[in-house]
Amino acid sequence: MNVREKLEQREFKFLSDIATKSANSKGRKLPEQQSDMRTDFQRDRDRILHSKAFRRLKHKTQVFLSPFDDHFRTRLTHTLEVSQIGRSIARALDLNEDLVEAIALGHDLGHTPFGHCGEGVLDELVPGGFNHNIQSVRVVEIIEHLNLCQETIEGIMTHSWGYTPTTPEGKVVQLADKIAYINHDIEDSIRAGVISENDLPKDCIEYFSPVQSKRLSKMIHEIINNSAGKADIAMSDEAWAYTTKLRKWMFDNVYNDTSTAKLEENKARGVIRDLYNYYSNMLQDMKICSDIKIPRVVTDYISGMTDRYAVERYKELFIPTGLKCGTKDDNLFKLANLAQ
Repeated sequence: MNVREKLEQREFKFLSDIATKSANSKGRKLPEQQSDMRTDFQRDRDRILHSKAFRRLKHKTQVFLSPFDDHFRTRLTHTLEVSQIGRSIARALDLNEDLVEAIALGHDLGHTPFGHCGEGVLDELVPGGFNHNIQSVRVVEIIEHLNLCQETIEGIMTHSWGYTPTTPEGKVVQLADKIAYINHDIEDSIRAGVISENDLPKDCIEYFSPVQSKRLSKMIHEIINNSAGKADIAMSDEAWAYTTKLRKWMFDNVYNDTSTAKLEENKARGVIRDLYNYYSNMLQDMKICSDIKIPRVVTDYISGMTDRYAVERYKELFIPTGLKCGTKDDNLFKLANLAQ
C-alpha cells in the first residue's frame, strides 16, 4: 500500500459520513495516472498553488486600489485568509480539508485587476458579460490546463452568493469567503479612515464583538456549532441574520459609495476600457484570429493582468514620453575640474 492509498483509507476512517472522499472523486476531464504520494485533492491544491494565476493575486486589488500601506489586503492575502478559515471549519467538522483548501486557493484566480471595479467594466464590455467565478474556472481548465477534479472546479464555480455548492466542502468555502472579506474589509476600512468602529451597526457588534479576532471567531463557531452532526453546513439563523446585515452595511458604506476606497475607480475603469478597445482593434487589424474570438482573447488577457501591469501597459500605450538621449556624467567631470 502506497502513501496515497493510506491517506485515502484514513479519510474513510476519520472523516464525516458527509465528507467528500478523494478516492470517490468524480475524476478529471483528462484521465491521469494517480500519484503514489498525494490524494487527488492534494494534487489539485498543489497545482493551484504553483500556478502563475495564483502568484499574480499578490498584485491584484481586494478593496483599496494599489495601497502604499503594506498592511492592506490584496487578492492574495484575502485568498489565504479564506483558506485558513475554511480549513479550521473543515477540521472541526471532519470534512475533507484538502478539498476545502484547493477550492479556497483557486476561488479568485479569475479576478480582474482593480477588484470588482475591473470586473464591472469587463461585464459591460464583453458580449455576454463577465463573471469572475466563470473566469476562475476558465483559468484552471483552459488557460493553465490544470486538469483539476470536478469537485474542485465545482467549488470554485459556486463560491459566490447565488450559487449552491454540491459538496459540504464547497459550502464551507462559500461561507469562509464571506466571513473573511466582511471582517478584513472592516479592518482595512478603519485603517484607511473610511469608517470608524463606532460607525458599525451596534446590534451586529454587540452580537459578535467589537474586537475583530473575537468577531471572526464567533462567526466560525456559529458555523461549527450549528453544523456538527448535520447533513448541511450553515450558520444559525440568528448569526446569519447579523452577518448579512453587516455585509449589507459594508456594501452601502464602503463597497458601493464614493468613499476613499472608491476615489480612483473612475480612473481604473478608464484604464480597463481603453486597454480593451486597444487590444480588440489591434487583433482585428492584425487578423490573427477571427473577429468572433477577439472578445474572448482580450478578456482572458486583461483579466489576468495585475493592477500595476495594467497601469504600466496603459502608460506605455497612451501616455507620451519625452525624447531619451541617455544619461551623461559630464557635470561630474566639470565639478572635478573646478574643485580647489
